[in-house]
Amino acid sequence: MTYRILLSAPYMIPFVERFQPVFDHYGLDVVVPDVHERMEEEDILAYAGQFDGTICGDDRYSERVIEACLPRLKVISKWGTGIDSLDQKTAAKHGVMIGNTTNAFTLPVADTVMAYILAFARQQPWMDQRIRQGEWKKLPGRSLSECTLGVIGIGNIGSAVIRRARAFGMKLLGNDILPIKPDFMLEMGLEAVKLDELLARADFVSVNCDLNPTSYHLITTETLRLMKPGAVLINTARGPIVDEPALVKALQDGQIGGAALDVFEDEPLPASSPLLKMEQVMLGSHNSNSSPSAWERVHWNTIRNLLIGLDIDHKDLDDFEAKHGGWRA
Repeated sequence: MTYRILLSAPYMIPFVERFQPVFDHYGLDVVVPDVHERMEEEDILAYAGQFDGTICGDDRYSERVIEACLPRLKVISKWGTGIDSLDQKTAAKHGVMIGNTTNAFTLPVADTVMAYILAFARQQPWMDQRIRQGEWKKLPGRSLSECTLGVIGIGNIGSAVIRRARAFGMKLLGNDILPIKPDFMLEMGLEAVKLDELLARADFVSVNCDLNPTSYHLITTETLRLMKPGAVLINTARGPIVDEPALVKALQDGQIGGAALDVFEDEPLPASSPLLKMEQVMLGSHNSNSSPSAWERVHWNTIRNLLIGLDIDHKDLDDFEAKHGGWRA
């Protein structure tokens, strides 16, 4: 039996040819639409009823989209971890499996957070810029041992950030809607505090929580006012956790010292965004997950989840991975 697959994950599309022997072996007819960042509702609806499963990125599988794709749609295999763009309740209601790769990008994202912290603390990007402009100026830097880091969301990534920050001697504050493991707190010297206190005390605030109804616009005008004037906000989680216009205003008013953002409410970041003109802001292209080994693991696990959702015997998939796997350490 042949199954039609809509493959719209931007990180996997460039490698379709490498995985073609796998798709052929399992009877998968793969359709690759033109995708830049993600497929919105109307983009997916153009294919409604034409595919049995999908390998997707942050595509908008809303209730409307999922129901339009029934009864043919059996599985949504997300390339990556976050599934906030997928209507999980509707999928479960209609027996559509959602698969993802938990703990997929913990290491590269945690490294990215530390890179941002070091860049701001040591002023390296701005030092380099001034030297290139012919200005010999010694910018004031700080040792991380003099700084306090507040981490919002102590899951896999938040915990990895804390482990790295501890090695630099930073004072550590943590906040989560779930209890933080006491042994982890003791081992890391981590102090669990309420959000207001974390924001008031931290020199760096790293957002590492999931996007859900409790975290949407967690960072607002009111919460930004609690931060130190020189504090830096780092968001490598999801854009809508931060109220972007409120952040722009806080930066323009000098209410906080800076921001490092790899994710945004609207992606790609519009050319009209005031953030592009702010010297005290570092910007990324939702790419803190960049890691050859992590990507390779996610490629194969995403295919595995797809086969599970289609109820295809995949006991020989490991053999294919050994033969066609790409990156190796």
